Amino acid sequence: MVEKGRQRLDKVLAHMGFGTRKEIKKLVKEKRVRVNGELANDPGLHVLPGRDHIEVDGEPVEYRQHIYLMLNKPQGFLSATEDRFAQAVVDLLPPEYRAFHPFPVGRLDKDAEGLLLLTNDGKLAHQLLSPKKRVPKTYFAVVCGMVTETDVEAFRHGVILNDGYRTMPGKLKILRSGPESEVELTIYEGKYHQVKRMFQSVGKKVTYLKRIAMGPLILDERLKPGEYRELSEEEIKNLRELNPAR
Repeated sequence: MVEKGRQRLDKVLAHMGFGTRKEIKKLVKEKRVRVNGELANDPGLHVLPGRDHIEVDGEPVEYRQHIYLMLNKPQGFLSATEDRFAQAVVDLLPPEYRAFHPFPVGRLDKDAEGLLLLTNDGKLAHQLLSPKKRVPKTYFAVVCGMVTETDVEAFRHGVILNDGYRTMPGKLKILRSGPESEVELTIYEGKYHQVKRMFQSVGKKVTYLKRIAMGPLILDERLKPGEYRELSEEEIKNLRELNPAR
C-alpha cells in the first residue's frame, strides 16, 4: 500500500516541467536523477513531494503544488487554456509554467487588456469566482460619448442589459468627460461583456478596456502587455483571506 501523499517520481518531475514521462524515463536511465542522495533507477519510484530530496543533474528540485501568476493580458488573446482558432493566454507562458496546467481565473474579453490571474489552484479560483464573494473588479475604459453624473447614478443603482438582466450596483468614476470620456468602473459580478453592455444601456460605446484590479490584487504597472510575474506571498495571502461581501 502506497503511503498517502506519495506520487510517482516521473509524475512529480513532469509536474515540475522536466519533460514528458518518456523524457523523464530517459533522465533516470542516464543516471541523472537522485532521490535522497541515491541514484533513482525506476521512474515509477514513489516519492513524497516536499519531503524527499530530489535532484536532477545535481540541482535540487523545489516541489510546488500550485503556481500563481499575474498576467497583463494583451489584446487578441482568449482567456482560455487552448483554442483551435485563436491564441490563448496560456500560450504566452514558457513550458516550465505550462507544465503546471494553469488556467485563467475568470475571463477578459479578447479585445481587452489587463489583469488576469493564472493558477492551477482550483479551490482559490472557485472562491474568487463565487457570486457569494462578490469580488470587486475594477476597469479603466475609454468611452465614445460624454459620461455624466446621470450615468454615475444609473450605474450606482444597477442598469438593465439588453437581455433584460439588471446588474448589481457598480461604482463609476469619471476621470475625463467629453466626446471621448475616460472612466474607472468597479463591478461585483462577471456577466458576458458586462462593462461594454452596461455602457450600451446608457447609449455609449466602450472603445478601450483594461482591467486594473481584482479584489486586493492590483495590476503591476511594470508589466507590459503579454508580460507576467509570480504573485508575492503577501498577494496570495490577501487573495486567500478575502471575505464574502456584506
